[in-house]
Amino acid sequence: MLPPMAERTRRRPPSTDAAAESCRFCSGALLSSVFDTAFRDREDERLFFAIPGALCVPCRQLYVDQHLIGILGLGEARCTFAIESDRVLRAGAA
Repeated sequence: MLPPMAERTRRRPPSTDAAAESCRFCSGALLSSVFDTAFRDREDERLFFAIPGALCVPCRQLYVDQHLIGILGLGEARCTFAIESDRVLRAGAA
């Protein structure tokens, strides 16, 4: 089982070059979008809608900005569910 998101993203600082466009675990392509998510910590599970992030297509790793993780108070939480936001899917169909 993978460690919580906060631990995984601390291993390597985010970069601004082309390497940031691929997964740091499997080098797979990232899908940048907004996601409806569920984060669970020791006490409860919280739902968030339209969270900007990037999803690795091959290994299903979700990347969320560390500043946003801190603002939302999710430093100790783990993402248990993420799906591309319905708003994005509807806008793309128009």
